[in-house]
Amino acid sequence: MAAGPRSGTRAERRGRASAETRARILDAARACLLADGYGALSTRRVAEAADVPLSQIHYYFGSRQELILAVLAAENDRLLARQAAMYGGTEPLWRQWEQACDFLEADLESGYVRVLQEMIAAGWSDPALAASVREQLGGWFGLLTDVARREEQRVGDLGPFSPEEVGALMALPFLGAEAAILLGFSESEVPTRAALRKIGVLLRTLDASPEDGSS
Repeated sequence: MAAGPRSGTRAERRGRASAETRARILDAARACLLADGYGALSTRRVAEAADVPLSQIHYYFGSRQELILAVLAAENDRLLARQAAMYGGTEPLWRQWEQACDFLEADLESGYVRVLQEMIAAGWSDPALAASVREQLGGWFGLLTDVARREEQRVGDLGPFSPEEVGALMALPFLGAEAAILLGFSESEVPTRAALRKIGVLLRTLDASPEDGSS
């Protein structure tokens, strides 16, 4: 007779239940963050939304701040893996940049960008929080530095820039655009989206790959 989904040792069942509870809390915390923002997030409300005792929040995450960081880390890991897969593909860099611009729209819609930017701002007055956010953002700078190294091997000299500097120049426009968009600037006031898209146009112009028909 086949084993059911609840089969296994007591420890295994306990482990599955623990993972499910933790995931439910993270989902609830993410929803509350998007609804209330970082400053107004209440662990009690998260517990109610997750349908768990408040003590479970402290058991799994220790504190409100650690809970928020766990939400951000989970989203960050998922999106960083998505971006790494995209940049690891065979499309030319200018097409990958266009895809990154599309991803920005999706991430604004999902609420990830708002959570990230609120955590960045909170980190200005909280060194421990800033260290955690820097660690997560470091993954993005590292990924884009690797992309720059790949392009250096493909096309040669990056001019006066190191791969690390090119990686920074690829990442920072997105961070700045996110802040401007969340502040409510319209595209007619500050054309962030158009500017980002035109970097892709520039990359296409600079790309001398024959398969793209570039000259």
